[in-house]
Amino acid sequence: MENNKNLRNWLNKMELAHPIVIAGPCSAETEEQVLKIAHQLKETDATVLRAGIWKPRTRPGNFEGVGALGLKWLQKAKQETGLMTATEVANANHVDLALKHDVDILWVGARTTVSPFIVQEIADALKGTDKIVLIKNPVNPDLALWLGAVERFYESDVKNLGVIHRGFSTYEKTRYRNNPEWQIPIDLQNKFPDLPLILDPSHIAGRRDIIFDLCQTALDLNYDGLMVETHFDPDNAWSDAEQQITPKTLDQITVDLKIRKQEGDEVEFKNKLNTLRTKIDVLDHQLIESLGKRMKIADDIGMLKNKNNVAILQTKRWNEILGKMILEGEENKLSEEFILRIFKAIHQESINHQKKVMNN
Repeated sequence: MENNKNLRNWLNKMELAHPIVIAGPCSAETEEQVLKIAHQLKETDATVLRAGIWKPRTRPGNFEGVGALGLKWLQKAKQETGLMTATEVANANHVDLALKHDVDILWVGARTTVSPFIVQEIADALKGTDKIVLIKNPVNPDLALWLGAVERFYESDVKNLGVIHRGFSTYEKTRYRNNPEWQIPIDLQNKFPDLPLILDPSHIAGRRDIIFDLCQTALDLNYDGLMVETHFDPDNAWSDAEQQITPKTLDQITVDLKIRKQEGDEVEFKNKLNTLRTKIDVLDHQLIESLGKRMKIADDIGMLKNKNNVAILQTKRWNEILGKMILEGEENKLSEEFILRIFKAIHQESINHQKKVMNN
């Protein structure tokens, strides 16, 4: 636990009036591009310049980064602006090159976090380092993989460790490129409460128009910082053009963001909050009781189906329930996305109950 406290102390020593802001292009494209963005970011609240040097792409044929040459551009930008620098590393060779070019912050990408073999290779290469290392969540919503990556770096005595929340892939169509799944980083922080947590709204959003809302949500959840992809000409960026914003837009976002107090200090506020929380506790208890009663009925349905040799899944009935619940959800100001998640989970649990009854 000493590791993440070291990074927390480092964040406190920066004496920022706001969460830390890491910004810069998705990809380092040219020396001129990197330097121009760095100088523009110098006029904002950003304290760290980020840029992808090696770009792991989902499919070949897309721009995959300029390689080690870009590290010299980051080094020059650091000398000219005083900004710290950050880049992604995906193997021990990347680590070696980044350290030789005095990169301040190294992050492990989502595609890398899914492989314990590669994570261990990087952790071994960084053993005992005082460099800041940030670990992005894995591509898929798997808390155990994320925790495992964190633990591997702890075991390698990495002194300054944090995590980046960049959202999770899903087959379902949502308003996000990668679904936030806010509960997963919350669960991770429950396991490692001193671990600094940074939001990557660019990869969650996939488009620039909802970046502000994501940043505000992160601050409302007490995140420690933001990593935002910025480019002086986003529409013509060589990679992920739609999710990048200009340094000027970033500056406006940081001005408009509201930083909440972690706790209210007025007696009246605390009393009202406790009252509202008590109401939520009562409703949560009723929800669990209602779900328990629903599953008992599912057990009875399972016994009836078993007796009459009827299949568990009744697609027509399921679609009728889903359509009805979506409409009722709208009437109660609940999003379709939320209703789908809740009732798919309920349906799966109901199937599990019926299977258990029929197998016995």
